[in-house]
Amino acid sequence: MHTGSCLCGNITFQISAPLSPIEVCHCTQCRKAQGSAFAAITPVAVSAFRLTDSQGLMKTYESSPGKERAFCGRCGSPVFSRRAALPGVLRVRAGLIDEPAQVGVAWHAYTASGSSWWTVTDGLPQHAGAYVPPGACEL
Repeated sequence: MHTGSCLCGNITFQISAPLSPIEVCHCTQCRKAQGSAFAAITPVAVSAFRLTDSQGLMKTYESSPGKERAFCGRCGSPVFSRRAALPGVLRVRAGLIDEPAQVGVAWHAYTASGSSWWTVTDGLPQHAGAYVPPGACEL
């Protein structure tokens, strides 16, 4: 079991499955949505994700056709994103998870549109655009 919350703590969640390796996205939309050089996400099955939002603070924004981003309306923390094409998967923002992750970063995607002020130097695979691992669904 993993738990997490937004910055103000009014939106909390539980993940009842092992975490998938963290994916780092450097696309322009993720950079703008995070206010940083990249988004660090972990794919989670909807069936393994339980959200608590007792004050109704969760807001959503369709950032591109078929892609929705969910965030806290009070503190602005991005919580997850989802694609209409993959209704069973949420892309949870890894920085919100409370416990130390037992998984690491798997790869970097959209490095061709990455920030000019951040250089990827960790030696992990870098993909100029989207990356879908062999045998996996596009997340």
